[in-house]
Amino acid sequence: MKLAYLTAGAAGMYCGSCLHDNALAKALIKTGHDAILVPVYTPIQTDEEDISRPVLFFGGLNVYLQQLTPIFRLLPKWMDRWLDTPALVRWIASRAMGTSASNLGALTVSMLRGKNGNQRKEVDRLCEWLETLSPDVIIFSNLLIAGCLTQIKERIRCPVIVILQGDDIFYANLEEPFRTQALTELRRLAAQVDRFVVHSQSYGKRMQQLLEFPSDRMSVLNLSIDTHEYRSLAITTDRPMRPPTIGYLARLAPEKGLHSLVEAFIKLRQQGAIPDAKLEIAGWLGAQHQAYWRALEQRMINAGLQNAFRYWGTIDRGQKLAFLQSIDVLCVPTSYQEPKGLFVLEALACGVPYVLPEHGAFPELHSRLQAGHLFDPESGEQLVKRLVLALQDLPASRRLGQDGRQRVFDTASTQHEAEQLLQIISSLIPHPST
Repeated sequence: MKLAYLTAGAAGMYCGSCLHDNALAKALIKTGHDAILVPVYTPIQTDEEDISRPVLFFGGLNVYLQQLTPIFRLLPKWMDRWLDTPALVRWIASRAMGTSASNLGALTVSMLRGKNGNQRKEVDRLCEWLETLSPDVIIFSNLLIAGCLTQIKERIRCPVIVILQGDDIFYANLEEPFRTQALTELRRLAAQVDRFVVHSQSYGKRMQQLLEFPSDRMSVLNLSIDTHEYRSLAITTDRPMRPPTIGYLARLAPEKGLHSLVEAFIKLRQQGAIPDAKLEIAGWLGAQHQAYWRALEQRMINAGLQNAFRYWGTIDRGQKLAFLQSIDVLCVPTSYQEPKGLFVLEALACGVPYVLPEHGAFPELHSRLQAGHLFDPESGEQLVKRLVLALQDLPASRRLGQDGRQRVFDTASTQHEAEQLLQIISSLIPHPST
């Protein structure tokens, strides 16, 4: 079976969706199917082998210029190919472009309108490529990149699956009138999708209400990671010879809740319950959040904790494994309702339990994995208490992490998710009667 899997790059940063899509496509290939992962907007950035094709559709630079100036909608194909060169787009993305919704309203609406938008020649280019490929099914990593869906349905005539994994967060940050216009287009596209895939029931229900599609067109799959490298790690329940350590692994951004963790860490230290506790922080820091991080850094320094925290920067796979093995509990106290929580699985695969807010996908992950603690997202005091609980009895926490590690291996590998996805695909593809 041939699967065309379109995934949106994130302007040069590591993002959970890119990591998930790359790992899932690799697992689909291992099952014997021809899964072709193709980036949209910008090349993807992963911390493992990138299996995406060296081709780019709806290149971010190109579609931006086509939105800005009509003459770019008339460029010859050779010039379009140059503008879509992955190396060029990657270089531009690292310096000037971004994926913030606040300044992309008009472009978002235009892209969602497909052939009726300003990027119509890009729609034709993708459809022509798909016609040549002739896939049995097409998978979009989110609905925001599926503006060409109407034309695909007309020309390719195969089932289309859309994975919903944060579309609403981007949509909610659009400014009016673009937010209302975008919702109209998203609902129009949603009516044409054969199956939506989500990773939590709560997120699925929220998106079902937003996009107005029936529940029988939605499937919930267990979130997964590639567990191969994690299985070879020597993880024990022995008490490490270092201070009790909290870890934060996510983008350094307000919506990820780093400020909440910093305040909780300061209170934890000031209360004296864990007098030598440390805070390790790792993740991508965008230019728009430099001041945010500097303020948090200064807040900890002013509290006399300049030697109690460390920022690792953006980390690759090897550094991620080292980071996760250097902490005793993971805490990413998101202010928004997280649709996935890939970092939870990554931490547990290293035997590290979690402290997470009781909203979004986290309660369902907790119900399944039972390897950490939840707290009321409105209570900073409860966050401190849960962190103290995790750090005061480290042997118990490490046993909790070990149990969670085994559950991740047993139920949350990409091989498991690939098998579930293939069952969905099989139900959508007509089989000849015998």
